[in-house]
Amino acid sequence: MGNGGREHAIAWKLASSPKVGQVFVAPGNGGTEKEDLVKNVDIDPMNFQDLSNFALSQNIQLTIVGPEEPLVGGIVEYFSDRGLICFGPSAAAARLEGSKSFAKRFLQKYKIPTAGFQVFSTSDSAIKFVRTLSGPIVIKKDGLASGKGVFICQTITAAEEVIKKCFSEKKAGSKELLIEDFLKGEELSYIVLVDGEDFKAFSTSQDYKRANDGGMGLNTGGMGAYSPVAFVDDALEQKIIESIVIPTLRGMIAEGSPYRGFLYFGLMVDPSREVYVIEYNCRFGDPETQPIMMRLKSDLYTAILATLEGKLNGTMLNFDERTSVSVVMASRGYPEAYEIGHPIAGLENLTKAKVFHSGTKIKDEVLETDGGRVLAVTAMGSEIEEARRKAYESVREIHFSGQTYRTDIGRR
Repeated sequence: MGNGGREHAIAWKLASSPKVGQVFVAPGNGGTEKEDLVKNVDIDPMNFQDLSNFALSQNIQLTIVGPEEPLVGGIVEYFSDRGLICFGPSAAAARLEGSKSFAKRFLQKYKIPTAGFQVFSTSDSAIKFVRTLSGPIVIKKDGLASGKGVFICQTITAAEEVIKKCFSEKKAGSKELLIEDFLKGEELSYIVLVDGEDFKAFSTSQDYKRANDGGMGLNTGGMGAYSPVAFVDDALEQKIIESIVIPTLRGMIAEGSPYRGFLYFGLMVDPSREVYVIEYNCRFGDPETQPIMMRLKSDLYTAILATLEGKLNGTMLNFDERTSVSVVMASRGYPEAYEIGHPIAGLENLTKAKVFHSGTKIKDEVLETDGGRVLAVTAMGSEIEEARRKAYESVREIHFSGQTYRTDIGRR
């Protein structure tokens, strides 16, 4: 389920399994429509009834949920009630992403390192609090915001404007705002497969949230990513596992909501190499999925079945030792207002990169832009500079009106 680059990459990887005969993507995009053994199905991911009816009619053996909204909405339970296998966390477990206030209180309760925070339900109380602070100030919407609900304000005035705007928006997703301490360091994406008790980690990755080079501009859903992350050594990964991953899984069991599915840890590694949880996501990250799936050598379908059967402990996830870099090509104006419907040219003869589609559609046999993030151009290299070179050489071969992209993906 889903229509983004994450779903294209997962569908592409699943279709490569010798155990998979056909992959359907609901609703999919212009890229999934062109993949071998993949077909698009015009059903909205939030239309649980039509999705489950389709799965029953086609004798679907496994449904995988890409985006967070259906998971938070309880699609796993809905499918289960109809005798269908759906991979992802329960609605109760998906609260780790669905409610930032729940997640922060969970982190606090189970003594998992995270930034200090306070939760506010009124604009006046939040503004009164920020006037006691100095910048930078981190403000987060409590509910789902498609990766764009976090604001880092350098001044009190800017923070007040964000607070007023968030509380005035009709679709803010929640009546609460979080204000957190600002953490300095390197961000890191750490994604695992979880079967309730056991887990297996995917390779590390790092994404770029800001719209413009140098970490400038508005927060986006992600303008690019690379994998693996060189500064993560065995000692740091062990710290992540012992202080964050294991306490999270044990905490969810204690809460009566064992976690099963993909679990994304958005982390901050500070200059002294202490690690803090910035956020949880109850699904794979986007655009981190694209470089990780490029490097994954193991059969994803087999690993997911082992997860569903509670046999993850005997499973291995193996990765290509090379580096993968993914550069997102977006529509001008993203993450705010942007145009769609522009023809895309230059994809036919690319040899150095795999292009995963994020916001495209095929109209009258012409591939057009259909979103803010349009393409994720993903390349492999023995070193990160080789992967960057191949990705950007491929980017320069692709053309659509209003295209924009960062030029520093893969550079720290």
